[in-house]
Amino acid sequence: MGLQIDPAFVQAAEHRPKSTISDAGSIPLIDLSPLLHHHIPSDPSDPSDPAIANEISNLIAQIGEACRDWGFFQVVNHGVEVELLEKVEAVTKEFFALPAEEKRKVKRGEVNPMGYYDAEHTKNVRDWKEVFDFSVTEWETKLLRLENQWPENLPEMRAICEEYYKGVEKLGYKLLELIALSLNLSAKRLSHFYENSNSYVRLNHYGPCQSPDLVLGVGRHKDCGGLTILFQDEVGGLDIKRKTDGEWVRVKPIHNSFIINLGDIIQVWSNDKYESVEHRVSVNSKKDRYSIPFFFNPSSSTNVKPLEELVSEDNQPKYHEYNWGDFYKARKDSNFQKLEKENVQIYHFKRV
Repeated sequence: MGLQIDPAFVQAAEHRPKSTISDAGSIPLIDLSPLLHHHIPSDPSDPSDPAIANEISNLIAQIGEACRDWGFFQVVNHGVEVELLEKVEAVTKEFFALPAEEKRKVKRGEVNPMGYYDAEHTKNVRDWKEVFDFSVTEWETKLLRLENQWPENLPEMRAICEEYYKGVEKLGYKLLELIALSLNLSAKRLSHFYENSNSYVRLNHYGPCQSPDLVLGVGRHKDCGGLTILFQDEVGGLDIKRKTDGEWVRVKPIHNSFIINLGDIIQVWSNDKYESVEHRVSVNSKKDRYSIPFFFNPSSSTNVKPLEELVSEDNQPKYHEYNWGDFYKARKDSNFQKLEKENVQIYHFKRV
């Protein structure tokens, strides 16, 4: 049966998924309901009503612990309307059900990475998936153009997707403030990097695969941006590498929740206090799986380096400064086609 699989999809033996995988179980589940009623304080030491301060302080502590111990956590009562989640999931399924020739009319290219694609590579092995990427803010630099492409025969898709982007972006800013506070920074310390951001949303479809022991929906990787906010269906397939023992564990889907993970940029900003954690997507032999990550990324002009408040004589900067726009372009190029060398990683900027 394995011989029927295109060799481009086949993972090296050491990276193939095991036939059984444990449930992550203890991945932090965080209730964001205090944010539905209270404002996030501007500073960790802001005075406020003791009861409110206790609720928010507990929430910040939970976020900090999850970032430190897992690099991943799940959130419920997040403020994004259930009806909106249902609409974006429905239109995602409608899009991927279109005939191949219709999807290819909005196919992305090497210059513009927005649109449909079905031959993405991770670690130079082809992923078992098809994707559709879109943003809300279209922009162009000398290196890259972000220009949305929408299918003509799904006229409602654009409005639903843009509404979803704006809803999840609001959540992203709240999470960014909580993460900043957990690092003992002011709440807005990271937010200014996101003016004119190049954040985007991806619609993922992972079709059934007759050899799920040989291929991966997405190969092992760490997210290179700031923060990822993932909505997934009930099928499941997201695996993360547990920091305590290096074992792969499955993240159990929780209805109408979001899975949050830190990207490389937060690892660098925090000077390794928080870590971007390796993860992958396993495929299912019988079921289609759909997921919708929002990649919350700073402006392409941002120069990324450890934050000055988090370095000291005893804790020197662990990374050289790099430009996010250049980094992002290099990663997009390597995802677009198979290369003969590994794509750029943050450890290439690690100080010796």
